[in-house]
Amino acid sequence: MKSNSRMMFKLSSALLITMVSASALATEIIMNEVDAAGKVTAVGSVMLTETPYGVLFTPNLKNLPAGMHGFHLHEKSNCGNTTTDSVVMVAGAAGGHWDPEHTLKHEGPYGQGHLGDLPSLYVAADGTATIPVLAPRIKDLSQVHGLALMVHAGGDNHSDHPAKLGGGGVRIACGLVN
Repeated sequence: MKSNSRMMFKLSSALLITMVSASALATEIIMNEVDAAGKVTAVGSVMLTETPYGVLFTPNLKNLPAGMHGFHLHEKSNCGNTTTDSVVMVAGAAGGHWDPEHTLKHEGPYGQGHLGDLPSLYVAADGTATIPVLAPRIKDLSQVHGLALMVHAGGDNHSDHPAKLGGGGVRIACGLVN
């Protein structure tokens, strides 16, 4: 009898997961490593899924430096480099952090600043990132179309002190949200 109950629980759980997955809106973002020379190398993807609690960002990334990384939505769907006074800004064509309400504040995913501020991305010692992060202030995928998803070299303290924009530094991976 116990075995039969366990089997029924597993079947009903699988059915529920299938139903939620089938009804949830989702989109996959292809992510590429970017550099100053304009070289682009695939590093995986991030699945964006609508949930009742906000948009869930589920990475499936590889070949990234281990540690915590700034993870943001940027204002333009363009991962190209820009050059100003002979200085190359990697993925500079993506513009700044997405801030549709023009708050000009960097307060993280739970603050009232940039809507593009996401929880930091954790990359394991083997260079993979698979731990999902939730953006509770982004309610549906229609809000993020036409933006870029960015991974920065350093961590992000979600403050402008001691370093501007959380200290994430250079952009190392970028994907287009179409």
